[in-house]
Amino acid sequence: MDEQNLQAIMGLIMNAGNAKSDAMEAIQAAKEGNFELADEKLKAADESLTLAHQSQTGLLTKEAQGENMTVTLLTVHSQDHLMTAISFKDVAVEIIELHRRLKQE
Repeated sequence: MDEQNLQAIMGLIMNAGNAKSDAMEAIQAAKEGNFELADEKLKAADESLTLAHQSQTGLLTKEAQGENMTVTLLTVHSQDHLMTAISFKDVAVEIIELHRRLKQE
């Protein structure tokens, strides 16, 4: 695996991990009634997901241009991190909304 692909894969893992952590922190903030912080953490999660997607898009673009890459366990692991982070962030949005409703009652 070349250095550029390795950096893209590590970018996927790192940014997806950051997004998931920010989403978890957003839920914790909402549980404490700090919805301003929760919203900031969700925004940070979105920014990290955008960076992860950019890494992924770079890899996909190279493959679409005929530059096939050997798929390794690390590559699969990076995709797993991204999909988990996306799903977790989506669930976090719903949980935070429920906390908002409960605090209004």
